[in-house]
Amino acid sequence: MDRPEEGRPIRPTRRFTLRRPRLPRTRAGQRRLLRGVVAVCVLALLPATWLRLSTGDRLRTVADVPHTEVAVVFGAGLWDGEPSPYLAHRLDAAAELYRAGRVRVVLVTGDNSREDYDEPDAMRAYLTRHGVPDTRIVSDYAGFDTWDSCVRARKIFGVDRAVLISQGFHIRRAVALCEAAGVTSYGVGVDDRHDVTWYYGGAREVLAAGKAALDAALRPDPHFLGPEEPGVRRALADAEDPGTPD
Repeated sequence: MDRPEEGRPIRPTRRFTLRRPRLPRTRAGQRRLLRGVVAVCVLALLPATWLRLSTGDRLRTVADVPHTEVAVVFGAGLWDGEPSPYLAHRLDAAAELYRAGRVRVVLVTGDNSREDYDEPDAMRAYLTRHGVPDTRIVSDYAGFDTWDSCVRARKIFGVDRAVLISQGFHIRRAVALCEAAGVTSYGVGVDDRHDVTWYYGGAREVLAAGKAALDAALRPDPHFLGPEEPGVRRALADAEDPGTPD
């Protein structure tokens, strides 16, 4: 074993410690820090403020939403292959709008990115069990997020006016993004019990609002676009045929 040369001290191993950031001690420094914190908070809240201001006159209830040809229901997760409670409430509102004659076709948009997870087909099955004819339901299997669903509704399915259905914490973002994508939209915010999921969704929207602002400004292509599909047009034609049973 090598020994250190005599007379040469052995250097101790350096230890690195994390130092806590020091707060400014002067009043001027503290004021600058406070102004910086306020500026960051304002910037973070600007997208949420934009959503609220830009959609204020577009929110309706199931009872007073204008008569519109198409309703769009956004996916919200599956539990053991069935719509989650939040998604079921969205679908209940769509079925109620259809039965009341306020919409004629329901476009269900959700995630089918893998074989064992199929939101649109689960949504279709739920609606048919609740009185919406299968011929009046159109499925979008590539609605991977809200922006994708809105862009595909316009570019793939030819929807230029729609009633959007989601929870209250999400509906403003849905309306703003669909408007940016070229779909004149009214939003129906479904009421739900204010549980942990509700509050999580509300908190998440603060961050999602920033992405929404970027999507509305930059208007990127969705993850998957593909060719135009005639599903909505055919469903509307079916609704106009007086010989077609409901």
